[in-house]
Amino acid sequence: MLDAPFFRRWLTATAAAVDREAERLTELDSPIGDADHGSNLRRGFRSVAAVLEKEVPDTPGAVLTLAGRQLISTVGGASGPLYGTLLRRTGKELGDTPEVDRALFAAALRHGVDAVAALGGAAPGDKTMLDALFPGIDALDGPSGSFGAAREAALQGALATVPLQARKGRASYLGERSIGHQDPGATSSALLFEALAETAEGVGGSREGSRG
Repeated sequence: MLDAPFFRRWLTATAAAVDREAERLTELDSPIGDADHGSNLRRGFRSVAAVLEKEVPDTPGAVLTLAGRQLISTVGGASGPLYGTLLRRTGKELGDTPEVDRALFAAALRHGVDAVAALGGAAPGDKTMLDALFPGIDALDGPSGSFGAAREAALQGALATVPLQARKGRASYLGERSIGHQDPGATSSALLFEALAETAEGVGGSREGSRG
C-alpha cells in the first residue's frame, strides 16, 4: 500500500531528477520552445520539496494537492498549470484515503492525465507531455501493470516524439521545423515516472516495488 510518506518521497525524488536533468530539458526546449523548461521546473519542484518538508500532509491526496498548488503558484509558462493540474486532479480523486494501492492510484492518475489533455487541448501524437503521460499511465493501469513498466513506457513515449511534428504549444508555430527534436515536456514527464518507479523499488525491493 502507498501512504503519504511514499508520495512525499516520490515528489522529492522527482525534484532531484528534475534538478539533475534541468540543463538537458532546457537544451531540448531551446530549438522549439522558450528555452526555460528546465529552469522553470527546477524552481517549481524545489519549491514542492521545500513545502512538503514544512507542512507534511497526512494523506496521499493531500500531498498531491499541495504539490499541485505549489507548482501552479511558482512555475511560469505552461508547465506550472499543466503539472499542477496533473497532481491536483490526481489528489482530488484520491480524496482523504490514508493509503492506496497501485490500482487506485493509477485510476486517479488517469483522471489527472485526462485533465491535462483537456486543459491543453492536446492528444497523443501532438508532440507534448501527453506522449509520455498516456503510455506511462496505460502501463501502470490494469491487472498486469507495474511501476517499472510505466517508467519504460513513458521513456519510450518521450523518445518517440522526435519524428513528430508539433501540433500544440509554442513548438507548433515552427511547423515542420519541429520535426527531429525530442519534446521537453514529454521528457520531463518521463522523469516523473522514473522517480515513481525508483520510489516504489525503494519501498518493496526492485521486484515487488515495480509490481506495485
